[in-house]
Amino acid sequence: MGISTVSIGFLPSYTSIGIAAPLLLMLCRFGQGVGLGGEWGGAVLLAIENAPPNKRAWYGMFPQLGAPIGLLLSGGTFLILTDTMSPQDFLDYGWRIPFISSSLLVVLGFYIRLKITETPAFENVKKEKEEVKIPFFTLVKFYKNQLIFGTFAAITTFLVFYLMTVFPLSWATSDLGYSKRDFLLMQLFSVLFFALFIPVSALVADRIGRRKMLVCTTIAIALFGFVFSFFLNSGSPFLVTLFLCVGMILMGFTYGPLGTFLSELFPTNVRYSGTSLAFNMAGIIGAAFAPMIAIWLATHYGLTYVGFYLTAAACISLFSLLMISKEEHKF
Repeated sequence: MGISTVSIGFLPSYTSIGIAAPLLLMLCRFGQGVGLGGEWGGAVLLAIENAPPNKRAWYGMFPQLGAPIGLLLSGGTFLILTDTMSPQDFLDYGWRIPFISSSLLVVLGFYIRLKITETPAFENVKKEKEEVKIPFFTLVKFYKNQLIFGTFAAITTFLVFYLMTVFPLSWATSDLGYSKRDFLLMQLFSVLFFALFIPVSALVADRIGRRKMLVCTTIAIALFGFVFSFFLNSGSPFLVTLFLCVGMILMGFTYGPLGTFLSELFPTNVRYSGTSLAFNMAGIIGAAFAPMIAIWLATHYGLTYVGFYLTAAACISLFSLLMISKEEHKF
């Protein structure tokens, strides 16, 4: 993932190599996707499988903090560059700076990985010779319901994220009259609440249970969809900022315990594959086309239907959460 990210900063322009430039960008993005697809599950399980039973959500939320921290760093970097560079300089070379600078994080991450050992839970699986050769087949054969319902339980998490970040930035700057800089500042402020409520959600989830926590949050998201248009279309910067903050608070509540919840659906010998598959398939279903669908709905039917879209997804997730057994697999 790190190599792909840094490579984007060195890509030749379209004027230099023509159609090969976007094709190389797609290849780099593919590499990022492959890296993230495996990276997230490993990071979450490393934390959770080393956690005391009563603090799994707390340990599992630390990898989740990467999302808001990354948003703050990327958004803040963008603001600094656009404020200190001319538009032409930014297009010429300024956009490359964040990608190339990420090489420092790549080196740090690589060093940390060299020091990491397997978790006690997985070491026990190897000791008992319970490893499976092809986890995917085992998942489909024995844990199909957990995989399917786990996936759809998580789709609302991804949809909320994109309806609070990509879609409103595009819609507000093109149709609601906000400048990109002003709206980005509003979004960055709301991301602080995202970061704050991830640990809050973990503390609550360890007390009342991950499933119950996600059920309550999903119901709140379904209700939030009904006021989506009222706040975003209000014309008031205060109400729009409040809207973004509430959305990000809900995002923190659903994202914080998600990794722990998904990991508890599967036994250790297929936990990595099961957790990662459910999470990433939810990302594809819930997020891949979310901004386009939201823009199409807003253009043809109005923002009210974007809210209905969110509510409908939340209802699907709620049904999936209720269909999942309360049984937790041993760690």
